[in-house]
Amino acid sequence: MARFAGLRQATHRWIRRRQGPDAGPVTLHGGRIYILPTRLGLAFGVMLFGMFLGSLNYANNLGLGLTFLLASLGLVAMHACHRNLAGVTLRGAGTEPPFAGQEARFLVSLDNPSVQPRLDLEATAAGRRSRPVSVDAEADAGLTLCVPTRRRGRVRLVRYELETRYPFSLFRAWAVLHPEADCLVYPAPAAAAPPPPPSDAGSADGEAGAGEEDFAGLKDYHPGDPPRRIAWKAHARGGELLVKQFAGTVTPAPVFDLANAPGADLEARLSVMARWIVDAHAAGEAFGLRLPGIVIPPEPGERQRRRCLEALAEFQAPERDDA
Repeated sequence: MARFAGLRQATHRWIRRRQGPDAGPVTLHGGRIYILPTRLGLAFGVMLFGMFLGSLNYANNLGLGLTFLLASLGLVAMHACHRNLAGVTLRGAGTEPPFAGQEARFLVSLDNPSVQPRLDLEATAAGRRSRPVSVDAEADAGLTLCVPTRRRGRVRLVRYELETRYPFSLFRAWAVLHPEADCLVYPAPAAAAPPPPPSDAGSADGEAGAGEEDFAGLKDYHPGDPPRRIAWKAHARGGELLVKQFAGTVTPAPVFDLANAPGADLEARLSVMARWIVDAHAAGEAFGLRLPGIVIPPEPGERQRRRCLEALAEFQAPERDDA
């Protein structure tokens, strides 16, 4: 097994030197597509050879005819398998940042300019195979490459393979791509974290949450308003989306500070802060973030969640992992 692993790595290095990096969209042509028989294809070839010898030995013309017919079928399957990849254009379609320990998702778009559909295409990255996808004629489709992550920071997709065994699984045609795409990995939220300490940084920065002692009326909804303040009954009556306003004691929006986060080391403290951010966003609250050299004012919403988690992921991040 070690010998085969070394041969595989040497082959990967040779392909990388031959093709170079793939910075943009890549259209697969004949020189980038490799093809070999599968185990089923090898067994098929051995069977044909046995049929050929038997037919010659017994001078069975019908057996020879069947042998040549099946051999012709194998040759047609080989060309069809190769053509199933030729002309397909691949381009990166973004990433979906995960938390550490989850799978990073790299999105790949497949474009088929041909009038023939491309069937049963699969991609393999970091030893994990994607679901098969077919691309209709003159259409496009998407593939998702799932790469495991170990820690926060960035994970880079160094290489992946697009392959097909269509038709009959007698041959495997594949192409190797080197996109060198990066995906940000958020720190994993702590399983159990104490509540954040009270903070008056929200009012000091000019960002205060509205008090909720006395109902003061309704206002028009704007993106970023907490969902818990939407007046659903008024929306059901009139169809207009309104938000409740309150008057009373002003509660400052929390600003999560690394200096206040408990933990034995930096990673543990960042995990606690990630938990605070996830919980605050789930509750529809506004929140901010303070790291050495970084201050993010309090705001609600998904954009704020991503912004704060990205700051945690990149703060004194470890070296990038390659997949």
